[in-house]
Amino acid sequence: MEETLTAEPALPPAPGEEQYPALAFANSAIALPGGQFTDFLGTPATANQWLAERGFAPADAGLREMCTAQLRSLREQIRALFASRVAGLPALPAALSAVNDVMVKVPTAPLLQWDEKNGPYRVTPHPVTEIVDHALATLAANAADLLTGPDAERLTACGSTPCNRYLLRRGRRHWCSTRCGDRARAARAYARRARPARSA
Repeated sequence: MEETLTAEPALPPAPGEEQYPALAFANSAIALPGGQFTDFLGTPATANQWLAERGFAPADAGLREMCTAQLRSLREQIRALFASRVAGLPALPAALSAVNDVMVKVPTAPLLQWDEKNGPYRVTPHPVTEIVDHALATLAANAADLLTGPDAERLTACGSTPCNRYLLRRGRRHWCSTRCGDRARAARAYARRARPARSA
């Protein structure tokens, strides 16, 4: 696992990841050439690091495997919803239920509080014991925003095999990175050169 993580440090965020954390979340498991695979939620330590880098958890949150498994499970449900959207197919009911269940688990509306000195104010509760629940709800809500917003039309899967990342398409670009675009162009060029050789 860690070997793969250090072997691919320069993979840039896919287009749209900075705007939609749920897109980065869906892309946190990456298929690489040569049958390699990187899972940034593969262990509690790497999942904690991924959440901390995006402001969802403190660096020393000390995630356990149960929480990490919840993150991986939600990621697969969000990926299923993205795949349905990209393919123009109905969403799987189980994926919809999983995302909705996570969203209603924690309060997302800021609650009214009162400070004796300054008076009323609003704050979203975020107890330390519910760090993962809060992260899951936020990521699920962000995925719902992407799927129902104006950018949903731009959601697509990377067109370079074996890459499994999603992105927001810009113009005709269907690749998540320059590296994937180069790989796809090279594969097409190789296929064109190989075709006449087979027919001869």
